[in-house]
Amino acid sequence: MKIIRKSFVFQLMPKSVDIHKMKKFCGCCHFVYNKLLEIQKERKKNNLKRLSYFQMNNELIELKKENPWLSEPHSQTLQQSLKDLHRGFQNFYEGRANEPEFHKKGVKESFRFPQGFKLDEDNGRIYLPKIGWVRYRKSRKVTGEPKNVTVRLKGGKWYVAIQTEEQIPDPIPKATSSVGIDMGIARLATLSDGTYYEPRNYLKQYEQALAKANRELARKQKRSQNWFKALHKLQKIYIHVANARKDYLHKITSEISNNHALVVVEDLRITNMSKSASGTVENPGHNVKAKSGLNKSILDQGWGAFFRMLEYKLDWNGGILLAVPPQNTSRTCPSCGHVSRENRKTQARFKCVSCGFEENADLVGAMNILRAGHARLACGSESEVSGAVRPTAAGTLREDLSEQLC
Repeated sequence: MKIIRKSFVFQLMPKSVDIHKMKKFCGCCHFVYNKLLEIQKERKKNNLKRLSYFQMNNELIELKKENPWLSEPHSQTLQQSLKDLHRGFQNFYEGRANEPEFHKKGVKESFRFPQGFKLDEDNGRIYLPKIGWVRYRKSRKVTGEPKNVTVRLKGGKWYVAIQTEEQIPDPIPKATSSVGIDMGIARLATLSDGTYYEPRNYLKQYEQALAKANRELARKQKRSQNWFKALHKLQKIYIHVANARKDYLHKITSEISNNHALVVVEDLRITNMSKSASGTVENPGHNVKAKSGLNKSILDQGWGAFFRMLEYKLDWNGGILLAVPPQNTSRTCPSCGHVSRENRKTQARFKCVSCGFEENADLVGAMNILRAGHARLACGSESEVSGAVRPTAAGTLREDLSEQLC
């Protein structure tokens, strides 16, 4: 059996009294998070051991004695805030994220209930402890067993995210084909079977609207009512861009994961690829403007989100996502195997200087990526294959996969 975790996000329709309570919950969570982060930083400065989650809970008890108003929100929300801080330090020390920073007002306004909530789907409402029943816009049915709910303020609107768990039999992929994918700028994704997906560049479409909203925000007095109105206007544009991008990527990744059992991609270091090229005063960068445009295009197209979605959807369908080194995938001839920089004189076309094979450069890259994936799988079982995008989301073993593909 496989456990599948999903998140269902709905817009809340709270009353004014509910909004007042939820804002108070967010403020208390911010206060507790920042206070314990301050204590942790002070201990680090004095070369003392970092407090564990249970020790932070003891500090929370003392904070409640000093600040009685911290008893107004539900205790679970404050404890979950400490769990987020504890997880942030774990990710930092294990090299997965930067060191936790103080939360600012208006940023990351959220709180979480791990239990005590009730979901009434028939009437489109959810019960939140110490808040009561709150209606939400029911856009789809919630499947699985609800495990926790997170209430979040984004762009002046309140949302609830319901995380569920569901046990399903070990999936067997319905598809039997394999495909390689080459990521690009002119084409978002090119598949080795000739299919390709055009980029939408949603951020570029709204550049003028964002610039105007930023100018309006800059003219307002900071933290005033008009400043918050302008901020919410700016946030709504960003939210619209993010939702449109996410919707497009979901459609693409669903189509790929449903039609293929094995998907091979390049093991791209997106963070390094999108780093600034400006350099320093002593060592200034080169082609900064061109590199800046490339970075913006990569981030606008959402390569990282594309890989994450593709990974878990293939895992749900019983497929496998394999990442191979990107070296020479765009310089190798798929016909004769000749490797040369001269094979790709332009960005769009590939022409082998040895055998004369000519094709679209992105398609050639996708064909070479698929061939590299097959070669890696032929070396042994998947447990022996390095380079998987995320080893935790293991698919099927090579032996089982080869039976399904044959």
